Amino acid sequence: MSGADFAQQQLHSLYQDHHGWLYGWLRRRLGCSHRAADLAQDTYLRVLTSGRVPDQAQARPHLMQIAKGLVVDRHRRQRIEQAYLEALSHQPMAVAPSPEESSLVLDTLVRIDRMLASLKPRVRETFLLSRFDGLTYSAIAERLGMSVATVRKDMLVAMQACLAATEAP
Repeated sequence: MSGADFAQQQLHSLYQDHHGWLYGWLRRRLGCSHRAADLAQDTYLRVLTSGRVPDQAQARPHLMQIAKGLVVDRHRRQRIEQAYLEALSHQPMAVAPSPEESSLVLDTLVRIDRMLASLKPRVRETFLLSRFDGLTYSAIAERLGMSVATVRKDMLVAMQACLAATEAP
């Protein structure tokens, strides 16, 4: 049996042995059978794309860890989508984006949110103070008790991460 056949057999066994349990766990957690089914399939897709099928002893903890991450991602996306829709509701209908444009904007916002969450706290705070509170580098340096040069370095890191997040597919 080739390595690919063995991996496929392992994945099949993992799915057969644990799909019902995972689906039930997600359904209880989400309160919706359709979302649970989608996230259960997404969990197995992540296992498939990772190329790492856990052994039987670690199967459920591994699947649960992936599924929890997907649930968190889903809640985060819903929160971002609600904020986006709220912002759109204050715009005239003439400037309302198409569904395709809205989807692209939401995907970009989710990537930016992930990027912000991945930054070191000081870098994230520096970025937010500059871009959302409109503070100057001098004001940020004074508020955070650091040099203007450090603010510049933190902003460079944040802007590079932001650029990378918005260019990602």
